[in-house]
Amino acid sequence: MTSPAPLVDQFQRRITYLRLSVTDRCDLRCSYCMPERMTFLPRKEVLTLEELHDLALGFIARGITKIRLTGGEPLVRRDMIELVRALGRKIGDGLEELTLTTNATRLSEFADDLVAAGVRRVNVSLDTLDRETFTRLSRRDSLPQVLEGLQAAKEAGLKVKLNTVALKDINEREMPDLIAWAHGQGFDSTLIEVMPLGDVEEDRFDHYLPLVAVQEDLARRWTLTPSEHRTGGPARYWDVEETGGRIGLITPLTNNFCEGCNRIRVTATGQLYACLGGNERVDLRAALRSEDPEAELAAALDTAMRIKPERHHFAIEEPGAAPAVSRHMSMTGG
Repeated sequence: MTSPAPLVDQFQRRITYLRLSVTDRCDLRCSYCMPERMTFLPRKEVLTLEELHDLALGFIARGITKIRLTGGEPLVRRDMIELVRALGRKIGDGLEELTLTTNATRLSEFADDLVAAGVRRVNVSLDTLDRETFTRLSRRDSLPQVLEGLQAAKEAGLKVKLNTVALKDINEREMPDLIAWAHGQGFDSTLIEVMPLGDVEEDRFDHYLPLVAVQEDLARRWTLTPSEHRTGGPARYWDVEETGGRIGLITPLTNNFCEGCNRIRVTATGQLYACLGGNERVDLRAALRSEDPEAELAAALDTAMRIKPERHHFAIEEPGAAPAVSRHMSMTGG
């Protein structure tokens, strides 16, 4: 019996990394991500945990070696840990790594379970250590729960990387202190340019901060040495001599990183987006719920490889501009 063909797009990029959203729901309302009165998907449209598991197995059979579970906030989904346990059993059997992106508000509850299931590393979204700024950004006073979750992750033995969206006039001056704190905790720190996804109440132009400016500021403070470290994602890393830690920069606007893209994203409704910054998609939910799921899923994945674009075209160039795509990041999966 021949093995299914690996996933290779029209630009001969081997796709080995799946970001799989388990829910569009979140317990925070970060102002650059979604509006306060966000309309979430009806539950009937969201894939069941069994469907998510079947889908993941189908991807592993086609050469996906790393899966990152995302949201919304994945840990708000009831029984989500059961999916983590099921997928964790594939580690060493086709799957090399299972990871999670979380806002950490519930991480203290689940850190030990994640480790027991085979998760060794998590990304935590954290834009500030100032409680007032956190509350203003996320519209929720949840920083104490986040810090508790980070401590629990550390005690459970999880490797933590903090993801920070760089926001002009909001957390710009706090960057060095946030990075130094993270390194003091043994965490890596990655900075991300704000992405023009979905309509929000504020104009992203007002808060767009090119990371080249941040890097220049950090280089005046510290000794930055390019690092060979890679995680399979788009970040490029620097070692910081003075803190003993590592920082990553994700620059979708100022330094396009698409040439080596090895990723695809699947929403909680089973829509595969071949590119975060594009509308090219295939409906995997229809394939899963068809009379011949295996054949339909295989055909859908082949289509996805044919339509994956060479690059995205993100830009934030003028006030009031429409977002690059209408869907919110919480719908696509981080």
